[in-house]
Amino acid sequence: MTATPTPREADWESAPNLIEGAMTLELTPESCDLDYWLSAVAQGTLRGLVRGHTAGARIPEYMRREGPLRSALISELGFRSVAEEKATRAITVLVDTAPTIPTMEFYATQLIDEARHARVFRDHIVDLGIPRDELARTIEEFSGDDVRKVLEPLEEFTQPLRDQGDFIGGVVTLTVLVEGVLAPAAELSERKWRVLDPAAAQIERGAGIDEIRHLTVGSSVVRTHLRDHPEDTGRLADLIRRGRDLWGSVPVLEMLGRREALFQQGLEEHADDVGDYEIWPGRRLVDTTAQERIEQALTWSSDMQDQRMEYMGLTAAMAAGL
Repeated sequence: MTATPTPREADWESAPNLIEGAMTLELTPESCDLDYWLSAVAQGTLRGLVRGHTAGARIPEYMRREGPLRSALISELGFRSVAEEKATRAITVLVDTAPTIPTMEFYATQLIDEARHARVFRDHIVDLGIPRDELARTIEEFSGDDVRKVLEPLEEFTQPLRDQGDFIGGVVTLTVLVEGVLAPAAELSERKWRVLDPAAAQIERGAGIDEIRHLTVGSSVVRTHLRDHPEDTGRLADLIRRGRDLWGSVPVLEMLGRREALFQQGLEEHADDVGDYEIWPGRRLVDTTAQERIEQALTWSSDMQDQRMEYMGLTAAMAAGL
């Protein structure tokens, strides 16, 4: 017997980065059903990983000591662990209301993906030296205010969709307003930590490979829905506009600014460890500023959302204010 080759988009070594994959690949629920997940993900992406990273990925000793780098990473992973937990719970509605078997199977696999992400983010906080019985308190200390100010308003915004069993509204919210906004920050995170905490960067790499699948399949689901139900275009465009207004009213940039300021302090302390590593072509990480990194993530977000809107067939409706 020979093993089934892992598709490129799920292969640890050859998968594109999150931004490239989300903007260029086309995947559907039919091509990413349960059989796909079992072979390509469980026996492909995740094969050999330990707590979300390869067994040989190191955590430098300085990441286990109190300091700005450790604080920046705990703040980020704490927030993301709660975000992934909330996504896991929200996806139960999509599994329940999915209109086809392949779509149900896909969202069942995404539910597992998000639960796993939450777990490996929590586990890495423990690996940074936080006792497991202090994990909840630590996440509250480092990320509790951000959860309340950023995630809880979004949760309230989406609650009516869950109450109504609005499948396609839930897909739009998850694909465009949650993952579509947060994914570029995750791509930035992977690049930032590659030298400073290789294990953390690999955890982000694995989550990013999953998010490529989530974003592209979610976009495909919306595209198919609008092809079959063009009368729903205005409602979904309005949902996105209201969601974007919400994002504009919560302190996301303030949160990112605090994290990047801590990271900047740690980066300056460990410039020798970083050396000439380039965070993107032609730009050394040690030469970047907190504001520059945030602006790059925002540019990625804008470019990715514009491409996804066009693919889903929502560009004209958004421009026309339908």
